[in-house]
Amino acid sequence: MEERTVAPREDAGTGSALRIARRLAIPLEEIEWRATTSGGPGGQHANRSNTRVEVRFDVLASPTLGPRQRARLVERLGPVVRASAGESRSQAVNRRVALERLAGRLAGGLRQETPRRPTAPSKAANERRLATKHSRAQIKRSRGRPGPDD
Repeated sequence: MEERTVAPREDAGTGSALRIARRLAIPLEEIEWRATTSGGPGGQHANRSNTRVEVRFDVLASPTLGPRQRARLVERLGPVVRASAGESRSQAVNRRVALERLAGRLAGGLRQETPRRPTAPSKAANERRLATKHSRAQIKRSRGRPGPDD
């Protein structure tokens, strides 16, 4: 399988930086591109054209990321984040899809989950639970064998 490194270029809609969040955009120069043959069915076109695109972002070497962002990404995704696309016959389309996947992975890795604060059930909810429990107990009690007076 032939493999070659592809220089980043501005595709339609991507600009010169990959927007991850409102305050974070990674310059395309920090992203490593690689194009390979996609393989699979498709005859000579699939076997000879470098349409599958893999993008690679080195988290540790990025000057764009702050220390907290870098630490969070390394912890959640590792030191190198990769994404690839090879579904389309067009390298340009696969480039765009691979960039979108990379942006999604990075955004997910940077997302801060709000910690869950435990709450107590309301008084009404507790009363409903106990009423249901009482009615189930009544139903089960009525299923017993009849006593000597019944």
